[in-house]
Amino acid sequence: FSTFKKEDQISLKDLLFKYNCYPDLDLEEVFSYLLRFPQTVLFTFDGFDEINSSFDLNSIPEVSSPYHPTHPLALLINLLSGKLLNGSKKILTARTGTELQKKIIRKKLVLKGFSPDSLKKYTQAFFKDEALHEKVLNHLEANPHLCSLCSIPLFCWIIFQCFAHFQSVYGTLRLPDCYVTLTDVYLLMTEIFLSKSAKANLLKKNNRSQTETFCSGKSSLTSLCKLAECGTEKGDFIFEQDEMTSLNIPDPDLKLGFLRVASSYSGCGDQSTYEFLHITMQSFFTAFSLVMHDAVSSKELLKYFTLCEHTEEKEFRALPLNCIRASRTVEKDPFQNNEHFQFINLFLCGLLSKTKHRLLQLFIPPSIIKKKRILLKRYLFKTVKTHLKNLPRCKLGEFNKVQAMPQFIWMLRCIYETQSEDMGKLAAKGICADYLKLTFCNAFSADCSAISFVLCHCRKQIALELDNNNVNDYGVKELIPCFNKLNVIRLSVNMITDFGVEILSEELLKHKIVTFLGLYKNQITDAGARLVARVIEECPSLKTLKIGANKITSEGGKILAQAIQKSRTIFDVGMWGNRIGDEGAKAFATALRNHPSLTNLSLAFNGISTEGGKCIAEALKENSSVRIFWLTQNEFNDEVAENFAEMLRVNKTLTNLWLIENKITVQGAKFLMEALTDNTALQEICLQGNPITSEEAEAFENENRMFF
Repeated sequence: FSTFKKEDQISLKDLLFKYNCYPDLDLEEVFSYLLRFPQTVLFTFDGFDEINSSFDLNSIPEVSSPYHPTHPLALLINLLSGKLLNGSKKILTARTGTELQKKIIRKKLVLKGFSPDSLKKYTQAFFKDEALHEKVLNHLEANPHLCSLCSIPLFCWIIFQCFAHFQSVYGTLRLPDCYVTLTDVYLLMTEIFLSKSAKANLLKKNNRSQTETFCSGKSSLTSLCKLAECGTEKGDFIFEQDEMTSLNIPDPDLKLGFLRVASSYSGCGDQSTYEFLHITMQSFFTAFSLVMHDAVSSKELLKYFTLCEHTEEKEFRALPLNCIRASRTVEKDPFQNNEHFQFINLFLCGLLSKTKHRLLQLFIPPSIIKKKRILLKRYLFKTVKTHLKNLPRCKLGEFNKVQAMPQFIWMLRCIYETQSEDMGKLAAKGICADYLKLTFCNAFSADCSAISFVLCHCRKQIALELDNNNVNDYGVKELIPCFNKLNVIRLSVNMITDFGVEILSEELLKHKIVTFLGLYKNQITDAGARLVARVIEECPSLKTLKIGANKITSEGGKILAQAIQKSRTIFDVGMWGNRIGDEGAKAFATALRNHPSLTNLSLAFNGISTEGGKCIAEALKENSSVRIFWLTQNEFNDEVAENFAEMLRVNKTLTNLWLIENKITVQGAKFLMEALTDNTALQEICLQGNPITSEEAEAFENENRMFF
């Protein structure tokens, strides 16, 4: 779809047979069959994120006729939404984090990159030699940030290609410095492609430095930068032969490896068309081109930062103007997208870092490099401060909470690429909130390096919420430098295993400032529960623990309960969705007796049956701290309900009891209602989802504290 122009109009038949494939049988006969039996058709649309597209679906015209010519984008959207060839099946692939409107997808499967185990398997598959793949794994283990980058398959493939090259040519893996940025990786790949073009005998070891390699390939780099920037400015990612000729791109440069021949069919003509190896490669060379310009202009250097300003902020600023000019229609290119601009900004920051100064001197004078670095530094500091200042914030207890947007993650990535401690300190100074919420920001483990790079410079303690991202164990390791600043750590839904918990517990026990630990819905087993138990016991400031929906059994449940029993400060514990069973419930019952601080407790969906329920009810007779107790989705029957009723006659502090989706019948409900006559403290008993009919529930309508 990137080959199409804004004014192009084609029909569904053209899309299928002119621009994709020509059938072996009669074209009309095949097309007629597809129209009559659309349920037999499977479309695969690969690389949706590589289409330069951020469009308003409401502006796409509805197309239902397979013969009606329209814009290719309209055909794509109408196929995906079922307006065209209704009943056909579609598979759409896109890079994780690409925004897809629900209008065009029915089911979404998110692939979150390589887990530690998957990375080991991929390493073994890539490096067949056992000694070599062990050496690579050891190298990755020694370099956490490089390991984090490898959790993203594209970057992992690039890094492994670099490893393989250095092993074959130099006889060593030759990793760069301890901290490896994405810019370093792309420079390394560029060095490899340029060195392959050298006419030196590869049987002899080539010991040229990176600077020497870039110097010898200066002409080729200049050509590629010119092509990349020209294409980016015009929104082109496919380059025709005529365009290559007009830009004076020599044939040898086409064969270096940076470009590849774009897929085409004979119906599209015999001339070769080209594209960069990956869209991020075009972004890299566009950034390189910006750096190489002699002119020092803030507007020119930072133009892609301007294009990436958050859409909502732009709309907010433009709102008064839109009201005045409501009648004016502004045409938008339906293939306009800005993620490749984000990568341009990222690489620009990396290339202008101090460590690249010597390399850049091959292309521009040091004075110009310095001026560009100053412009970039000022912009980044101002942007971080302005971005957070303009975001909505709310008061959350003692915290001043701000919900940052995915754009903020990109800012942090850019700051990290600079590898400037001064820039990190300035950015930390610009964070005016003490609770930073970064949920659903598509943050990967490598992004934790960027987050930590800034937050470690915060003068005061700060709360960090990273729920629903892709942090995993590598990301936890990358956060080590800033754990001494974090009093709230929320890492729920992040694929964290016991290995990540081991790193986390070691750091938390070192600093002992954490008040809230959120690890809900990860992959923590009883071994990880043992480590968390130490944190509960030894961190006196810990008040809230959320560790539900993991893989904790009765063994882990008992260990956690024993730690909770010893804690004098724990206030809120969430264990929903584990499998602690009756044995674990008994341990929690023991912990509940005379506990001084535990106020909110959830043991919902834990496979607790009659025996465990009765123990909990008995323990609550000796507890005056618990106010809210969730026991939803267990296996409590009327016998347990009777025990809870007896407890309610004694316990006068419990306010909310949730017994939703158990096995309590109308008889058990009667036990509970009778107990309420002696208890005025309890505000609600929730019994929804139990085997009680609506007719039976009518008998309790006068008791407004019971909910069915």
